[in-house]
Amino acid sequence: MRSTPTATTAGVRCRGVLAALPLVVAAALLTVAVRPVLGGGANWNDAQIKWMAYADGVAAAKKSGRPICLVFYTTWCPHCTNYSKVFSDPAVVKKAESFVMIRVDKDQNKELSKEFKPDGEYIPRTYFLSPDGKLDASLTAGREQYKYFYDEQNPADILAGMDRALKQFGK
Repeated sequence: MRSTPTATTAGVRCRGVLAALPLVVAAALLTVAVRPVLGGGANWNDAQIKWMAYADGVAAAKKSGRPICLVFYTTWCPHCTNYSKVFSDPAVVKKAESFVMIRVDKDQNKELSKEFKPDGEYIPRTYFLSPDGKLDASLTAGREQYKYFYDEQNPADILAGMDRALKQFGK
């Protein structure tokens, strides 16, 4: 014989679910509130800068003769989130037209990241490559440590790097 819940047992179950509801709501709100702080809310200005995957970008650079600006980042890095904002600066957007712009998620491309680490695999890091895809290790951000870490809040830093790269590659 099957027992049917009584009003009392059904009420206890209902109160148990209702008691847990604030915890579920709090966890959901915390997840949403923390995401931008951890870097998930990065905006790399995809609307104005034509970011490409690595292989496609190298092929496009060889075909066009434009040098490459290669950025390694992760979705969870707060410095990457800050750095992404410099690519919305109008002067950076304009200068980016002279480059093939490649953005690579280090976590999703571990082997490629290992190929580009003259001074480590920190993030974000930005390299300038010749139109044939060769890294020019001399084109740095001018730091003694973390040589390829450009100022994450000042567009003038990456603009100066872009200018040096264009001069180096004769563009």
